[in-house]
Formats: sequence, C-alpha cells, structure tokens
Amino acid sequence: MTSVNGEPETTKTPETTESVVRRLRDGMAAGVLSFPLTSFHDDGSLDPGGFRTHVAERIATAPGAVFPACGTGEFFSLDEDEYRTVVTVAVEEAAGRVPVVAGVGYGWAQAARFARIAEEAGADALLVLPHYLVAAPQDGLVAQLEQLAARTRLPLIAYQRGQVAYTAASLRRIAQIPGVIGLKDGHSDLDRLQRLTLAAPEGFLFFNGASTAEIQARAYATVGVPAYSSAVHAFAPEIANAFFSALRDGEEKSVEKLLRDFYVPFVELRDRVPGYAVSLVKSAARLRGCPVGPVRAPLTDPTATDLADLTALLTTGLDLVGAAL
Repeated sequence: MTSVNGEPETTKTPETTESVVRRLRDGMAAGVLSFPLTSFHDDGSLDPGGFRTHVAERIATAPGAVFPACGTGEFFSLDEDEYRTVVTVAVEEAAGRVPVVAGVGYGWAQAARFARIAEEAGADALLVLPHYLVAAPQDGLVAQLEQLAARTRLPLIAYQRGQVAYTAASLRRIAQIPGVIGLKDGHSDLDRLQRLTLAAPEGFLFFNGASTAEIQARAYATVGVPAYSSAVHAFAPEIANAFFSALRDGEEKSVEKLLRDFYVPFVELRDRVPGYAVSLVKSAARLRGCPVGPVRAPLTDPTATDLADLTALLTTGLDLVGAAL
C-alpha cells in the first residue's frame, strides 16, 4: 500500500491508550483543538493537495490536537476512500507533533469500518459522532460505544450532541469501557455537564464542543471543562489563539472585547441559515487564501450579502489581534 503522496506507506507504531490520553491532556491545556476543513474542487471532488496545505497551516499554529473528518470537516459527505485520504494526509502532516483524532459515525457497524481505515492511516484516536437519525435509550447509547470499542484498538472520545445525551449513570458505564477516554459536549447544558464531570473517574477527558465554543468557554470552565474546540481556528488561528491566551491568562477585557466585537456577531451571522456553522467557516478560510473550496450538498455556500458581512467581520476580528486579511 502507498501513501497519499505516492511513497510507500509505513506502519505507525501503535501508542498505548495511556500515552494518547497524556498527549491529549497536555495538548488541551496548551492550545485550542483544531477541526480542519476538508478541501473540495469546484466540481465537488476531493482536493487532497488543498487539504494538505490547509492542515499543514493549522498545525503550524500549535493547536492542542487535530480532528480531521469531523463535523467541520464534512464527515457526513465523505465516502470511505475520501475518508482514508483525509485522515492519511492529516497524519502525515502532523508527523507526531500533535495527536490526530479522526471522526467516525453512523451506526456502530459503519463506524467500525471508518475506525479500521483511521487505524490503518495512523490516527491516534477516534471521535465518535452522534449516530444517525433515530433516538435511542441510554442502554443503547452505551451499547453503541461497547460495540465500536470491541472492534478497534484506537481510544474513543464520545460526542454528545443532537439525539445523544448521557446521564451520569451512563457516563459511569461508558467510562468503564476499555478504550473510552473522554467526552465532547455539544449540548451546553451545564447542569448536566457538571453531573457528568463529577461522575467521571479521575483522568477522564472532557472538552467543550459547542458551536463557536469560545462563546461559552468561560461558562464551561466553571464546571471543570476549560478545553474547547475552535472552528475559528480553521480560518483565523490568530483570533482563536489570541482568545485562548487571553482566557488562560485571565485578561478579561481582551476576552470580552473579542467576544463582543467578533464572536457574538459571528454567531449572529452563523445563525441566519442552517449549515452556516460549516459554510461560513469554509468561506472565511477562502477569504484568507486557504484552498478549501466549496461545501458539499446538502450544505450551501453563503449568499453574496452574507459573504460581504463575513468579510467585514473577519477584517474587524483580525484588526483586533493585529493580523491582516
């Protein structure tokens, strides 16, 4: 088998789960979690070269970890061959400098197919995206992770969002599944999240995965979850890193200025159209010269009016941190 760049593929020595947890914990304390965009050509076909450039530029800005082929990376639109390419490129560009956590999803049988691909590509861990379509009881949510964990050697991070929401009792159960190492939260229910953090064993990883997570980063930190993913890092790492540093260092005036003048207006723009949580990020990346291309259906690119507003807002954000469009 050859790698994406045509060179003979080398087998990556598997890390222990403990080593992956340690690297992720260190990364989560040091920087934002980066969710790179998947690059497409104008005709909708995958653009591996564009993705390589994009992910390399993200890694150069020192994120805590890289999560390819997840929600921001349009996992739901990738076939298995495309997924293999995306994860392989991310692993090659990371070159061991940061952990690579690949997204998997749908039911456990299909998730296991993606997990095998990620494992072969050299990913360090997996983010288990919410299953497709149906609501499920707590026993089923636990069984979903049990089935997947039994079919991969890679550590798993569960993602609760949409129809997936764990109780404290279920959190205790999934934390006992060999290989399940953490939880990404996208519900922003701080009462529930506090119960989950208190129910978890020592060392279990948590991070804030709300849309535009910076908006709620201070609130999440109050219940013991300071780490967060950043979609803004996909197009403006200068802004994302400036916010992270200000929050970490207790620079409240800087935090509030960035929230008031950039993040809140960005969320208001994001909320105009379903799917803009990805579409705006991709458009902003193109404005910065990143070769990420358009979104795939069923997402749509922003209207001309919304794109003009995004351009002005991006200029404002970059001005705030002394960077250039």
